[in-house]
Amino acid sequence: MMRILIAAIFSFLLFLGTVACLRMGWRLGRARLRASGEDSVAGLGAIEGAIYALMGLLIAFTFTGAAQRFENRRDLIVAEVNAIGTAWLRLDILDAEARQEVRTLFKEYLDVRIATYANVSDTELTAARVARSLELQKAIWNRLIAAAKQDPTVRTTSSVLPPVNEMFDLANTRLLATRQHPPLAIYLMLAFLILVSAVFAGFAMAKSERRSMLHIVGFAAVVSIAAYLILDLEFPRLGLLRVDAFDEAFLQLRRSME
Repeated sequence: MMRILIAAIFSFLLFLGTVACLRMGWRLGRARLRASGEDSVAGLGAIEGAIYALMGLLIAFTFTGAAQRFENRRDLIVAEVNAIGTAWLRLDILDAEARQEVRTLFKEYLDVRIATYANVSDTELTAARVARSLELQKAIWNRLIAAAKQDPTVRTTSSVLPPVNEMFDLANTRLLATRQHPPLAIYLMLAFLILVSAVFAGFAMAKSERRSMLHIVGFAAVVSIAAYLILDLEFPRLGLLRVDAFDEAFLQLRRSME
């Protein structure tokens, strides 16, 4: 929750800063025109265009990267559900005693996996659930290894262990995916470019004796909303754009285990 609050504050401050920079740019432009005439602002379009283009590219690349990571996190949820489902079905190969023990561990493991992402704003609780899932992984693996040693065939080794290993790998991949974000310098550079572009845009508006509040507020709102959406996509369990709907697949799988 704190991260989304920071994102909202960042976007709001960016909105205010953009409005202020547009007004400052307009005033600088008016002062320049009064002092030196219209010829003093000739030939600045190339520089302004380069800054605008750089700002647009950085917004586009940052937004695209955030959207790709958002989609990747949803794909990982589906992949982990499929891996757990496959591993669960393969447990039928085990003998009755081992199958019952491992299935009990599987159910608890899946419950912990569901709970892990239910309230990620509580970092301590989430960390405890991740630790518990690692303990259950170890318990499941040790029990399967013991079953494999007791089975004279290669059924357990070739049919059960690989999907369980994939299930564990995907759990770790999902955990690491939640930590993949651009460096803070990217966001600071983005904010800087937006503010500089606002100054130049205000300067270009100086030929008009009166400022257009529609354009000023509109430009500031668009760039600040874009910045918020980028940050919102980076934390898909805390903001408006969420991946929670895909967790229903985990709940359906858990119900099928009864």
